[in-house]
Amino acid sequence: MNKPIGRLFALVVLMFALLIGFTSRWTVFDAKALQNNALNARTLLETQHIKRGSIYAENGSTLLADSISQPGGAYTRFYPFGSLFAASVGFAFPNQGDAGLEAYRNSVLTGTPLQHESVIDQLEGKQTAGDSVYTTLDANAQQVATSALEATHLDGAVVAMVPSTGAIRVFAENPSYDPNLIPSGRATSGGSSEFDRVSESRYFPGSIQKVVTSIAAIDSGKFTPTSIINGNSPQTFEGIPLNNDAKTSYGQITLTDALTDSVNTAFANVAQDLGGAVLAKYMYRLGYYRKPPIDLPPDELTASGVRAQNGTLIPPTGAVDVPLMGIGEGQLYVTPLQMLMVAAAVANGGRLMTPHLTNYVTNADGVIVQQVKPTLYSTVMKPSTATQVGAMMEDVVQDGTAEAALQGFDIKVAGKTGTAQDCDTCTTSQVWFIAYAPATDPQIAVAVTLEKSLGFGGTVAAPIARQVIQALLGKGT
Repeated sequence: MNKPIGRLFALVVLMFALLIGFTSRWTVFDAKALQNNALNARTLLETQHIKRGSIYAENGSTLLADSISQPGGAYTRFYPFGSLFAASVGFAFPNQGDAGLEAYRNSVLTGTPLQHESVIDQLEGKQTAGDSVYTTLDANAQQVATSALEATHLDGAVVAMVPSTGAIRVFAENPSYDPNLIPSGRATSGGSSEFDRVSESRYFPGSIQKVVTSIAAIDSGKFTPTSIINGNSPQTFEGIPLNNDAKTSYGQITLTDALTDSVNTAFANVAQDLGGAVLAKYMYRLGYYRKPPIDLPPDELTASGVRAQNGTLIPPTGAVDVPLMGIGEGQLYVTPLQMLMVAAAVANGGRLMTPHLTNYVTNADGVIVQQVKPTLYSTVMKPSTATQVGAMMEDVVQDGTAEAALQGFDIKVAGKTGTAQDCDTCTTSQVWFIAYAPATDPQIAVAVTLEKSLGFGGTVAAPIARQVIQALLGKGT
């Protein structure tokens, strides 16, 4: 072989090698990146022609999201309940993006793209079909919770779960949005919003945080339910005077009575005695300072904790006002989902289970291909501590700030109210109620909150929790 032919041969080999290299890169090594590229029109077209898997409620038959055939073989998403499940299920439209469970479970709902199927499957005309997701959501209780929220004419949220498994039964907010209107751009008109109040909001917890302080106080061994604490009013903490509600001075009272009557000065004393490090340990165990461990996109989750003026989280061991943090004030912000986790941990004997919206996933043939099993998120406290704190929460309902709202209810409830002044107006409050029931055999935990209320947690939030508990347990009056 002469030199010119050799050089030509080498050039052909090089070009062939480059061809194989770039072909392998785009079809094998970088295929996923190319497919996920927002500028890839082919992927967008393929997505529109995939029959996305359905999403169902907990009963396995109630459709929450379905795919409707369109002209030309395309599909579009349809949500039978409109805005009712928007906060949890979300939406999915090729040109508008996705949110909620639709986004988190996108890979299973869309199935495997056609180009990854075998040549035989394509020749036989088989179409890609997504797997279906079966949720833990109770459609009836969701409707009850949403209607109760709407009746207050206030913005707010309700979330409920099974303490022993972490299965979310209710995930409701007001106002919501109609995901069916997303393509038209009218989904968030009339004051509604895609912002998720259950898992994204930042609310002052007020007195429901006293449950966390009680957990730390008892589990650390520094206090018991009968420990005597100074409940006089006013008292000065960190140079700032603090009063009880209505400026009531309770004198020397037990920790149990302090929770029953929600005594600010008593719990500020407890928090000060415990110190930031002890409170921090239990807050971390409960999930504070981390995004909630639920099957929703990370950008739809907010970590609870003390925040600086610029919004960044400050660890409890940092420059925080510990006495105020112990009573749910002092720049402490939480989500309803976080406070549900607090109630659920007490209800489940100190073991906090991972909250989840997905029950199981089935393929196109109806075969279960993925089962979400209950998993332990953290061991927050000793079982004895949970028993003692739970008994204190029962007293709140029987003789304290939630007594009126649950009077005559034949389901025994353990709970805690909260009323945090909203200093945007300083005339309205963020009202709360967290609870579990039945108190002696916990089957459901619930958290309710409403914004800018003129009432109190016991009079505004607790009645909603009562309705939701009744709907989920199927008894009670």
